[in-house]
Amino acid sequence: MLSNKTYGKVFKMSEKFQNQYLLSDLVNEVSKVIKGKDDALLIVLTSLLAQGHVLIEDVPGVGKTTLAMALGKASGLAFRRAQFTPDVMASDITGFTMYNKEENQFEYRAGLVMTNILLADEINRTSPKTQSALLEAMEEKQVTVDGTTYALPQPFMVIATQNSQGYVGTFPLPEAQLDRFMMKISMGYPTIAEEQQIMLDRLYDNPLDDVKNVMSAEQVSECIEDVNSIIFAESLCKYVAELAAATRNHPSVALGASPRASVALMQASRAYAYLRGRDYVVPEDIVRLLIPVIEHRIVLRQESRVNKRSVRSVLEDAVSSVVPPVKRS
Repeated sequence: MLSNKTYGKVFKMSEKFQNQYLLSDLVNEVSKVIKGKDDALLIVLTSLLAQGHVLIEDVPGVGKTTLAMALGKASGLAFRRAQFTPDVMASDITGFTMYNKEENQFEYRAGLVMTNILLADEINRTSPKTQSALLEAMEEKQVTVDGTTYALPQPFMVIATQNSQGYVGTFPLPEAQLDRFMMKISMGYPTIAEEQQIMLDRLYDNPLDDVKNVMSAEQVSECIEDVNSIIFAESLCKYVAELAAATRNHPSVALGASPRASVALMQASRAYAYLRGRDYVVPEDIVRLLIPVIEHRIVLRQESRVNKRSVRSVLEDAVSSVVPPVKRS
């Protein structure tokens, strides 16, 4: 049975990957602020190393924004926060051109997107026009302003948050934009012991102030290069394609997993294997990431929603119907 609670410890060390000790330090620094959320941290790290984006959907106050801020501070990557409201304009995100009278020419003024990690806070509270301003940046790692294209700093990642309960005055993300997010997760409430520790940590100061920079952008890029060397067998490509096809052919599904979802699952599985200390992907990696990578991309038929059929049950059916490569004769 599929579950979000299948990840265990954040990662395992490997002598082959020299930069993994830095990731261990990074996890320790973020854990000063985020208590008991190793699963969420693993997903965000996996997405960063796979060069993807993450949508965190949950109720207010469970640490969505704090996780993104702590990661930006500990990783040494440039970090910017965009607080989305109805009056935020697309040019605030992508940038704009302004006439420089002294130079007698137009100049590009960079927007918030010119960073390594962009926190798109409450992304569903801004207009669709502003939301769509992120599409090119998320997919192409560039922005086009007044006909001129500007490359984004590398690595680049969007961590977007939205409230899962408050829908008044919001603009839900369309399927095309949800598909740009490699993964979607929820933080969940802490345990009583974890919540007690959170309060004790904040009794006299803010633990976010104590988070240290333990990596550099160059070292993060080296980790990404390591992930690009992770072996993903041809048989696993077929396995992922069959899983995606199983979601499309399911009688309860109106919109199944796209080819972009298959590529995202492949890349995320390579990053996950890297964090587990392996230089190759196994079918279990794919199954473990199926929920965060695929769940938000599937749209059920109306009658299935009326009958309270869940997307997770569809994914369970897909896993059950496809034989993993290791079991093939």
